[in-house]
Amino acid sequence: MADRARFSVTFWGVRGSAPTPGHDTAIYGGNTACIEVDCGDTRLLFDAGTGIQSFCRSEGARDGRDLDLFLSHSHLDHICGLPYLATHRPRGSTCRLWVGHLETKAHVQHVLEAVMGAPIFPIHLSEMPLAFDVRLFSVGETLRPHPDIEIRTAPLNHPDRATGYRVSFDGRSVAYVTDTEHVPGTLDEAILGLIEGADLFIYDSTFSDEDFASKAGWGHSTWQEGVRLADAAGVKTYAVFHHDPERNDTEMDEVARAVAAARIGSIVARDGMVVTL
Repeated sequence: MADRARFSVTFWGVRGSAPTPGHDTAIYGGNTACIEVDCGDTRLLFDAGTGIQSFCRSEGARDGRDLDLFLSHSHLDHICGLPYLATHRPRGSTCRLWVGHLETKAHVQHVLEAVMGAPIFPIHLSEMPLAFDVRLFSVGETLRPHPDIEIRTAPLNHPDRATGYRVSFDGRSVAYVTDTEHVPGTLDEAILGLIEGADLFIYDSTFSDEDFASKAGWGHSTWQEGVRLADAAGVKTYAVFHHDPERNDTEMDEVARAVAAARIGSIVARDGMVVTL
């Protein structure tokens, strides 16, 4: 039986843009974005990158309970795990799919059918054992997927739009802010409002300030900007996330040392890492 007061985050995929399996990324991981947030006996998923395969193999995923999956956006690295999720859940189960960046259910249906149907995938969406119950919302809205869970949302600066989330449960909170590009010298007010005082702040730290100038327009941010936001908003723990697929473990170790020196207690997310709040 689940601990009804437990509030934890499991990082199933921490890499950005493209999966990078191999010896050079074995420590931090090569799976793309997927995190699980456990609120007592309720399980929430955020994004469906390749990391969702590891979630499906986990003991907690085998109980057949319905899921809530929140998409930050629908770029391929964040949805390519959807077919795996759909084929590995018990027949007759449901996934409530929460989407704020697309305007109609028809648009969401088009995305689902694009990744689960010929010629991309051999099993069509209509034949999947898992049913998707699409829940549209307006970004900026506060969601209550369950009576004891509040989820605030905010817009992010990313091509084709993206959504940031803050999950509050039992007096604690985690903010999930990935795939956003900052404006140098200006802290994003929408993000600051979303993360203020959060116990855990997960942020798109794809680049460093040193290489950001050549990446302008790519829709991503830097670990240093994450430090600035964390300090300004008074968050407790800052987590570096959405790692550049070009960074190997040695380079990620360098980032980890620099982040720890810049803000004591900060962490660099790894595939399989669990943080209990």
